[in-house]
Amino acid sequence: MAVDSRRNDVVVPDEKADLSGELESGPHEYTGTTTYTPAEERAVLWKQDRIIIPMAAGIYFLCYLDRSNIGNAKILNSSTKNDMQTETHTTAYQFNIALMIFLIGYFLFEVPSNILLKKLRPSRWLAFLMFSWGAITIGLGGVTNYASMVGVRFLLGAAEAGLFPGLVYYLTFWYKADERSVRVAFILASATLAGAFGGAIAYGIGHMNGASGLSAWRWLFIIEGAPSCASAVFVWFVLPDYPEESFLKGRDLEIALSRLRVEGSKGSSSSMTWQEAKSTLTDWRLYGHYLIYFGVGVPFSSLSLFTPSITAGLNYKDLQAQLMTVPPYAVAYVTQIIVSYSADRFNARAFHTALFALIGAIGFMASAALPPDAYLQRYGCLILAAAGAFACIPPMLGWLTSNVYSTASVGLAVALNVSFGAGLGQMPGIWIYKADEAKAGFPTGHWTNAGMLLFVSVGSLLLRVVYGYKNRRLLRDAQPGQEVRLFKL
Repeated sequence: MAVDSRRNDVVVPDEKADLSGELESGPHEYTGTTTYTPAEERAVLWKQDRIIIPMAAGIYFLCYLDRSNIGNAKILNSSTKNDMQTETHTTAYQFNIALMIFLIGYFLFEVPSNILLKKLRPSRWLAFLMFSWGAITIGLGGVTNYASMVGVRFLLGAAEAGLFPGLVYYLTFWYKADERSVRVAFILASATLAGAFGGAIAYGIGHMNGASGLSAWRWLFIIEGAPSCASAVFVWFVLPDYPEESFLKGRDLEIALSRLRVEGSKGSSSSMTWQEAKSTLTDWRLYGHYLIYFGVGVPFSSLSLFTPSITAGLNYKDLQAQLMTVPPYAVAYVTQIIVSYSADRFNARAFHTALFALIGAIGFMASAALPPDAYLQRYGCLILAAAGAFACIPPMLGWLTSNVYSTASVGLAVALNVSFGAGLGQMPGIWIYKADEAKAGFPTGHWTNAGMLLFVSVGSLLLRVVYGYKNRRLLRDAQPGQEVRLFKL
């Protein structure tokens, strides 16, 4: 009996395992096996990657841009009183309510959206979501008061709710467990790229203040919402749904389906049954994943929405504060990719999550402890904190999808995970960066984010211990000649 430490499977030579309990059947299900070389597998992966990953990353780039631009709008041209908060006559408290109402819509529609993605096909459902949130973002450019802002933000949260969990779920139809974290990273890293571009775009649009009688923040929503609407048509017709119905043909298709015979979700599988839902909801180990993802939701949301305010508190003024949001996101982008590749390569998602959550926590703690006027040092800490906080997320998502086996269960588990983290988990992040603490260096926000990332670090290590115990028990109970599928670490 030999153990492949990278894949974390136990392989028994000269014996065929009974995998009937792990495979799903369907009218077009691939049940055979195909022998292929590593070079052939890499070639098929490259064909998938060059179409799927750029499209998925581009979709999430637009989503994140439209979600987080309200943070730029809040302070855009504030020196001339033409910012969003001033012109909509909202207090800081009311503005935060408008931010939070987005997350309520996000929380409520995560799970239904992932179910509809499987029922209606990924390309159609994702295209519908794109057009919806693009149109709603343009609508934000027309709000005039607190009530209209809150209503439109709720609709935006409902429309964007299914996008990220839907993309993570979508990858399980195309990639094996040890291939997902780095690809989730490329998608999630597009959010950091959007954060970087968002600041640069806001800087440019800030100079349009008063054009055609509209304040620059209104132009920001209009200009950034339009590409999502236009791209929705492209996604509807071009995004491939499942390998068995895609651009892959002949031997490439056989290799793709054989690779995913055990570890991938199946496009031909039936929709979720009550028994599958019950099994997923009562699988208590999954709640360990949900809890640590809840922890990372706080720094994720606070950085997404308040980085322009944080840089403004570092003695950068108005449009310059927008421009200085670019470096933290740029560094986070590169860090995410490297960390996620390493986590998959060494089957060590827990350790990578713990380490970079700790690094992020150190960045926040140092920023909180430094004197408020130590602007350059605190800016460096912001870069460190953003890199650590964002880099620990893709391994967490890859870890979850690697340890849920049926198509329907993966969809529900991912939706619940993001619902806890990106819905409930992000709500506290809206309140921790208090406007009246700007001169003091936002200590409440920094200390809170540090504490949540320390929770993520410790929690991921404890979950790693649980999985190690479960794997030892699986090996102990295995019958001679039996192939055992161990949990990924």
